[in-house]
Amino acid sequence: MIPFIDDDFIEAETSFNDLGDLLSREFNNPEVTTPLRHHHDFPNPRAGKDSTLLLMPAWRAGKDLGVKIVTVSPDNGKYDLPSIQGNYLYLDAHKGSVRAIFDAKALTAKRTAAVSALAATYLARQDSDTLLVLGTGALAKNLVLAHAEFRRLKQVYIWGRDFEKANKLVRSLIQSLGQNSGSDLEFQPFAIEAVPDFEAVVSEADIISTATLSESPLLMGDLLRPGQHLDLVGSYKKNMREADDRCIERSGIFLDTYQGGLKESGDIVIPLKSGILSPADVRADLFELCSGTRPGRTGDDEITLFKSVGHASEDLIAARYYFEIYERLQKNT
Repeated sequence: MIPFIDDDFIEAETSFNDLGDLLSREFNNPEVTTPLRHHHDFPNPRAGKDSTLLLMPAWRAGKDLGVKIVTVSPDNGKYDLPSIQGNYLYLDAHKGSVRAIFDAKALTAKRTAAVSALAATYLARQDSDTLLVLGTGALAKNLVLAHAEFRRLKQVYIWGRDFEKANKLVRSLIQSLGQNSGSDLEFQPFAIEAVPDFEAVVSEADIISTATLSESPLLMGDLLRPGQHLDLVGSYKKNMREADDRCIERSGIFLDTYQGGLKESGDIVIPLKSGILSPADVRADLFELCSGTRPGRTGDDEITLFKSVGHASEDLIAARYYFEIYERLQKNT
């Protein structure tokens, strides 16, 4: 029987600190091979816009390999379904047999949030304690939980186009934090508030995380103040943007990887095409930050911007993390 490691298991067994530490150690592992992911937009006539198929393979020769198969259907909210769906196949790279199948949505949300929180340790001010999240999906919730493990937050603001969904996310977060209060996770107490107008609190936020499917900029650079950190993890296509040109002009730019970051998201691709940004302006990717070969934030007044598009090595590392937990629990039962 091939085990299916579902959302509930991943939710229950996640330590963002542990996952982040593993990601940091493994990012520069020369054993990992990561081809450029397949990105295929295909017509979705009933939706009136394209959907997307993503295939993301990675492997360690003779050890383990995996491939994530994901679809992105932007209009799924009307069906009360997540826009991102898929599965992750985790295999033995020597024998070729399948070790486990994962819920890719849960796996992706956890590793993406861990990457954002990890990047913020290099790019946000150490005293950052106020977080603004734009978006109300599964990733938005995990971004709050991940940042809360990595730093002592005092205030979190949540914004979404649907204010009731923002309030629902606040209630879900309060419940999750209460459930974790008696565990090994040491969440510090902090206030969580849904806001109908995020621009009114932009200046209060030390870290701004965006997790939307916006096709036009939401975050305007003229509203930023010195010392902020922008964490852009939504808008995954070349025609999508969460931050405007002024954000790019005012910020030190960092990517999760050069391979995908320079090619896949409009937040970087559009400024590159217009000449607002050049590849040489990108200060570092996360691999370089974790290895210490390039510095992150260099001053308290600097505005930093981290664009994450995802990388197959992150999925492989996360799959190994959860599979080892699964095996350990199976041995103890």
